[in-house]
Amino acid sequence: MAWQPSGENLKTLAQCLKDSLSAFNKAAQKQAEIMLNQAKASPDINNYLALIFSSSEPPQEFPVTAADWHVVRCAAALMLKNNIKNNYNKIPEQSLALVKLAVPLGLQDKNSQIRSHAGTLATELINKGGIYGWPEFLPELLKMLTNESGQVTPEAQEGAMAAMAKICEDNAKMLEREHNGQRPINFLLPKLIQATRSAIPKVRAHALTAINVFTPRKSQAMLNSIDDLLQHLFALAEDPSIDVRKQVCRAFVNLVETRPDKLLPHIEGLAKYIIAQQKGDDEDLATEAAEFWLTVGEHDNLWRALEPYITDIIPVLLECMVYSPEDIAILGGASDDEDEEDREEDIKPQFAKKKLTRAANGNTAADMAKNGNAFEKVASMEEDDDDLEDGEIDDSESEGDENPDEKWTLRKCSAAALDVFARDFGGPVFTSILPYLQSNLKHADWSYREAAVLALGAVAEGCMDVVVPHLPELVPYLVSLLNDEEPVVRQITCWTLGRYSAWAVSLVDQAEKERYFLPMMDGILKKMLDKNKNVQEAGASAMANLEEKAGKALEPYCGPIIQQYIRCFGKYKDKNMWVLYDCVQTLAEHIGPVLARPELSNQLMPVLLDRWQKVGDESRELFPLLECLSYVAMALGDAFTPYAEPIFGRCIRIIHQNLEQAMKAKTNPDLDQPDEDFLVTSLDLLSAIIQALDNDKASKLVANVQPTFFELMALCMGDQSDAVQQSAYALLGDCAKYVFEQLKPFLPNIMPVVIKRLDMDTILDEEVDNSFSVVNNACWSVGEIALQYKAGMAPFVPQLIQRCVDILSNPRVPGGVSENAAIALGRLGLDNAELVAPHLGNFAEEFLDTMDDVDPSEEKATALRGFTEMVTRNPQAMESVLLHYFSTIANYQELSLQKPVLLELHEAFQNVINVYKQIIPGFGNFLMQMEAKHLELLQRLFAL
Repeated sequence: MAWQPSGENLKTLAQCLKDSLSAFNKAAQKQAEIMLNQAKASPDINNYLALIFSSSEPPQEFPVTAADWHVVRCAAALMLKNNIKNNYNKIPEQSLALVKLAVPLGLQDKNSQIRSHAGTLATELINKGGIYGWPEFLPELLKMLTNESGQVTPEAQEGAMAAMAKICEDNAKMLEREHNGQRPINFLLPKLIQATRSAIPKVRAHALTAINVFTPRKSQAMLNSIDDLLQHLFALAEDPSIDVRKQVCRAFVNLVETRPDKLLPHIEGLAKYIIAQQKGDDEDLATEAAEFWLTVGEHDNLWRALEPYITDIIPVLLECMVYSPEDIAILGGASDDEDEEDREEDIKPQFAKKKLTRAANGNTAADMAKNGNAFEKVASMEEDDDDLEDGEIDDSESEGDENPDEKWTLRKCSAAALDVFARDFGGPVFTSILPYLQSNLKHADWSYREAAVLALGAVAEGCMDVVVPHLPELVPYLVSLLNDEEPVVRQITCWTLGRYSAWAVSLVDQAEKERYFLPMMDGILKKMLDKNKNVQEAGASAMANLEEKAGKALEPYCGPIIQQYIRCFGKYKDKNMWVLYDCVQTLAEHIGPVLARPELSNQLMPVLLDRWQKVGDESRELFPLLECLSYVAMALGDAFTPYAEPIFGRCIRIIHQNLEQAMKAKTNPDLDQPDEDFLVTSLDLLSAIIQALDNDKASKLVANVQPTFFELMALCMGDQSDAVQQSAYALLGDCAKYVFEQLKPFLPNIMPVVIKRLDMDTILDEEVDNSFSVVNNACWSVGEIALQYKAGMAPFVPQLIQRCVDILSNPRVPGGVSENAAIALGRLGLDNAELVAPHLGNFAEEFLDTMDDVDPSEEKATALRGFTEMVTRNPQAMESVLLHYFSTIANYQELSLQKPVLLELHEAFQNVINVYKQIIPGFGNFLMQMEAKHLELLQRLFAL
């Protein structure tokens, strides 16, 4: 029997939905929210919501105005979407069927907001149930958007196309995946391209939006349709709709990466077209166009094709780098705000920047991206607010006076393109902008002064050689601009000076250093205490940049630098504290043990500890603070001991709290998952402390938190976040190196987790890049454990051999990961050679090829010694690669290694050579097949 609604229930629900959005009657709103929450338990709730949403007119039982009914329908759509999102598997099939009937009705509604809600519901249903859980929907959608019957209204076509775009955005991988021998995208993409011919501008724009989900992806469907798509893009290039032309520009940008060969024959026309779009009045369209220069400039080959047009492009970029009149109205005459507290919304989300990766040479590689890039495009600027529904307000966009420096703009994109072109073409770019600089650096209008300083900074990296002759004149002028009356000019000047700090640092003559470097550093340090907070931030970012360029050359100036930082700690509000931590950690990283001098550490540590005590366990300020302390701990070494225990203990507590919160959130959808960076930065700080302290002290620290420490580490190794796993495996390897006796009892439980993570079959294609960073650290940790655990590794050797060989033989694996896998495999042979030797023929060639790329180090020496122990036990397995192996032996010289390691390796090499002397008749003649230089080395080193 078909479901029938109750008029009374319908009226009650509609009233609650209306009241739930009432801003005028808080009591009614609260009561409505309680009742709606209770209504979720009803098995029919989604039936009623679907009915309300899809009904264009209110029911007789609920006579309200059209405006009020619209509000009720929107509220029903939002509640229905959330029910599908959070409780899809609990919704009865009958209810899902009614919802699926309601969606097409909503797509045909006359109101654009209702159509948008219908598209969102469709996307959510497909996200949860899959395309094949609603197989009739996509064909029905295609019929609507192509107006197959000739009876579909323009509004319905528009609604269907908007829904299709949302579905493509959220389900690209599913549409490309094969199912029963078919890939939906093969049928869908030609239909989308056909839809770009629609007479309805919004249908054309949405069709291109959907297509642009796939233009960056190298699918067979896109390969088959590329020529047809290009014809349509060229036809749409002069479309009267700005939204269409935005998507055309975006398509060209995407195709730069995936099909540059198709764009190259049209590069002249494309250059003229993009210039024309960038010079238009619509800033969003101009920004989309400017992205083309940025993308082509960063392409390995295509940038060369732009060389004939550079003189036409650069003036447009310079013109677009001047603040717009609207921006000038917001920024001009900014007040001194150093004493104003930061608003919470001013402190943008930050992420742990330096995901530690263990390298085969024993060093720690980190992403050294610095704050302060005047045209940095951060993640939050690249992503649309897909989680917002029509009618929901994004707080960050609710104010009309949004700071243009805090969003991705035409100005920033143009400056970034100029930077890329400077690195591509070098000197000619500076020659092109020199007249502009001469006209504008001292311009009376601050916006032109600012743009000229930005342009000068943008070309710093690419044009340094040709700018250097001008720097003795430019740098003093830039230092004087640090006192410009406009804060925005002071701000960009800090950034530009930071970009040229490498030149000032490299000056050899002391008089020149005093004339240029010291005033530059002093000026930047003073701007860290400017009366304007944005200038403070720019000064701190520039100082971090200078520290990175100067390195140990800053040693004589560390006292005054740290004293200024201490003043900043006393003055800064919350937002600028983040970049101040970056200054401190960059200094610690580059001066290292110098920071351990009592006159420096005794000044710095009290202010860091003061922040440590003030910042709560749930504050996002913990991220930069923990990261900063990691670098400070490494710099101080054992001098960090007085501070280690309470910091170590708090990191354990933070990890425990966040893992506990994550487990609760899994079972309760009303709870938010904690930010993974709490775990990442805590794990990294634990690693840093274990490395910094003497081994006995580090062991004692770990012993005091047993068994919690290793239990928490093992949970983090299995966390759903690759970033957390990456840091956890780095910590595991550090524990093996420095506190092995504490780790040893837990290895029987930990090693199976490691082995499972090394299984290449478990890595999904879409997660491959992030997963390789985890696999890298896991391989590294296996090598460190093998070195310490010795024969205790025996139970795990068979599986580890298989995992490491799979990694070595996989061409998709990055070189650094293969190197760590090879070192782990070699080290397994140190104490388990008899177990590994029978498999030698399966990996000897890949092992030697990989080892050729590893720089001499203790890691390489121990791996080669373990490999040689295997060879000694199974010499016949080396027949096909024996000459390669002897060349490896001949070329391995590392005089900086500790003597015992060198002696052990040399002795192992000598033993294996003796083995082959005995089993190869005419051994000397066999060696004559080697390259002469390798043979000479081998004969000299081993007295052959």
